[in-house]
Amino acid sequence: MAGFKINRVTSDIRLALSELLREIKDPRVSKMLSIIKLDVSGDMSYATVYVSAIEGVETTKESVKILNKNVSAFLRGELGRRLSLRKVPQLRFVADNSIEKSAHISTIIDSFNEN
Repeated sequence: MAGFKINRVTSDIRLALSELLREIKDPRVSKMLSIIKLDVSGDMSYATVYVSAIEGVETTKESVKILNKNVSAFLRGELGRRLSLRKVPQLRFVADNSIEKSAHISTIIDSFNEN
């Protein structure tokens, strides 16, 4: 499959997933999840979704556990309904702590600016 098609499908999946993550009603899944990165395999069989929560790493890990265990099949079905894809990839969620790291770096920079 051509690279431009994978890139287009990746951006479509990312947009649809970000909307779907806001609609999840499970209280164990953080409402403040952000998709950091999305990797779709070349044959579109698998998609790895790197997510992070503003609340911290522990909240992110708990949300990822619930997403992989209970919610990924629902999200895959909803992606199939919203996007006209021949093959909807299996979703695998991975916790990413980049938001927490960036907040830490920001506080370090702010502390240098104060001095």
